[in-house]
Amino acid sequence: MRKITLPERPGWRERATTLGFTFAEMHGEPYWDETSAYEFSLREVETCLEDPSTALHALCREAVTVALSSEEWLTRLSIPPEHWDLLRNSWRQGDPELYGRFDLSYDGTGPAKLLEYNADTPTSLYESASFQWLWFEEQQAAGVLSPLDDQFNGIHEALVERFAEIAIRGTDIHFAADRDNPEDYATVEALAWAAREAKLGAHFVDLSDIGLTEEGQFADGESRVIGTLFKLYPWEDMLRDDFAAHLGTSGARFIEPPWKAILSNKGLLPLLWELEPGHPNLLPAFFAAELNEPTPEVARALEMAEADLARGHVLKPLFSREGAGISIVEGGSVTDSVTDDRYSHHPMIVQALAPLPEMQGFYPVIGTWIVGQTCAGMGLREDRARITNNLSRFKPHYIRD
Repeated sequence: MRKITLPERPGWRERATTLGFTFAEMHGEPYWDETSAYEFSLREVETCLEDPSTALHALCREAVTVALSSEEWLTRLSIPPEHWDLLRNSWRQGDPELYGRFDLSYDGTGPAKLLEYNADTPTSLYESASFQWLWFEEQQAAGVLSPLDDQFNGIHEALVERFAEIAIRGTDIHFAADRDNPEDYATVEALAWAAREAKLGAHFVDLSDIGLTEEGQFADGESRVIGTLFKLYPWEDMLRDDFAAHLGTSGARFIEPPWKAILSNKGLLPLLWELEPGHPNLLPAFFAAELNEPTPEVARALEMAEADLARGHVLKPLFSREGAGISIVEGGSVTDSVTDDRYSHHPMIVQALAPLPEMQGFYPVIGTWIVGQTCAGMGLREDRARITNNLSRFKPHYIRD
């Protein structure tokens, strides 16, 4: 893994605007940044990122079974009790999942470490699946990259195949997001593009236009009943909003399914550590409130992880986005934090610190994309700060041996 300075493509900004990538620059700072790229070997990608990510997702599915069979775990994960059966029924009947993104700390020298799983509403999809592939093809054509180089990027093709697998033929898919959020809109457009390639009907609907019919079905702004809904709206909010009582009775099929509320929750990290303590791709993680009076099981796990936590740890709310509410603690003091009152009232977890590598003044996080149950590609974000946020830069990558 190396960061390599490369020439930018002439006119790429105009091309981005033409393609609808209107947020390639935000607030006067580059979001898409191709002044350099990350180079990997094929061995690194396959053995250190791709295969471990697929295995981590399988372990996450095991965690869903454990959590849904335990009222204690559902309570610790802050799942509202009135919706426990919604999640359980969704899992038992095999409601299919579409995609997710692992965020990993990796420096090219040891096992990648799972920081969190964006399993419900992951963004940066368009950049990962489409625009960085265009960058790769054009840089090859320009001779900047070798004809023998490659990119770990089968995301779009995997999404097309997955939509074909999980589709209910004859039922269109509504893709819901905030129309005024360019990144969210680009994400659902990338997904709708894949759905249409899978020969499915796809309609965009603004989240604010979704309502209820007299029969209790969800409908769009044109009064069309929603049979299948992809929503870029997190389950922790859906389970608590005004429509929550109708989720199980509306007849709508949701992508991602209700059981993904288990995985889109940072309480998943302590659950994974309890299931596989010492796993090479996991970090010790615990619920902060349970550390003062730990159960015997937690006490034993804490003893195993004492040295890791002493080197540094991270405090994270159960629910947050883009680094909000996260603090890094080293030597007993907070060394980095992102204050956000929207999330600070949630229960906190403690996770051992896996320092991001520093490369030319930036700290990269690797996002590996799961489509269905298999890792299909990756994208990188980097920032001058150690906590990745919504303005952190997206960086392209390539494979060279």
